[in-house]
Amino acid sequence: MNTERRDFLRQLTCVLPGFAVLAQPAAAQSTSKPPAAAHDMSAMPATWMGQEVMVMVLYPGFTALDLIGPHYFLSSLMGAKVLLAAKTKELVSSDTGVKFMPDVTFDECPAKLDLLCLPGGTTGTLAAMQDAEMMAFVRKAGQNARFVSSVCTGSLILGQAGFLKGHKATSHWLVKDLLPRFGATPSDDRVVEDGNLITAAGVTAGMDFGLHMSLKWRDREYTDCLALLAEYDPHPPTTAGDPAKAPARAKKLMVDMLAGFHTKVEAAIQSH
Repeated sequence: MNTERRDFLRQLTCVLPGFAVLAQPAAAQSTSKPPAAAHDMSAMPATWMGQEVMVMVLYPGFTALDLIGPHYFLSSLMGAKVLLAAKTKELVSSDTGVKFMPDVTFDECPAKLDLLCLPGGTTGTLAAMQDAEMMAFVRKAGQNARFVSSVCTGSLILGQAGFLKGHKATSHWLVKDLLPRFGATPSDDRVVEDGNLITAAGVTAGMDFGLHMSLKWRDREYTDCLALLAEYDPHPPTTAGDPAKAPARAKKLMVDMLAGFHTKVEAAIQSH
C-alpha cells in the first residue's frame, strides 16, 4: 500500500461518523452476521485501538451536559467501552428532566476500571454526597480505577469519598473555594490532572476533559480528528462564562441564587 493511500485511509477512519463502533471487536457487536466493512482499517495505527473500560455514574438530579459532553469523546475512542452505572436499571432523571438508561447497576460494575467519572449538579449532587450506598460505590470503584475523575461539582462527591486529599483539583467556580475542606489545592485550570485524579471545571469543561483523555490514551492526530468531527471551536456570544470576565451584576445574581446550595454543601462536607 503506498503512503498516499495509507494516509487517506487513516484520515477516513477519523472523519466518518461511527468509526469507533465500526472498530469494535466482533464480540462487542451484534451476534447476527456483521455487515461488510465500510472501509479498510488495516492502515490504522496500532495506538488508535485501545481496550479501556470506563464508568460514568448516574444519580438523580445530575447535570446532563456534565456527562454527555465528555461521553461524546470518550465513546469515540476506538476499542473503549463506556458504561453508565446507577443503583438500579431504572431510568435516571437529570436536573433538566432528560432521562438516562443505565447499562449496569453498582453491583454489576466491572471490578477493574480505567476511568471512573462523576458528573456534577446542585441539589442532586448534595443528595449524592449524603447517600451511603452511592458513596460506598464511589469509594470501592475509585480504589480499583486507574483514573478517578469528575466534571463540575462532581468533584464534591470525590472529595467526600476522600479522593481529593493531597491533590490539586478544580470544580465549578461557585464551590471551588470549598475544595480545601477536602484537603485539596484549588486550581483555575479547565482540566487538572494530579496523579490518578483528573477533575474538570464547570459543565462545559467536560468536553475539554474528554479531549484530554483522547490525547492521553490515543495521540494528537486522533484527538485533532475528534475535535474536528465535533466542530469543537467555541465562539460564545458572551465572555461571561469565565467568572473572571463576567459582569459583576451577573456574578452576584448567580452567587445569591445558589447561596443556599453553597451553605448546604459546607454543612455536608465530612472532615478529611
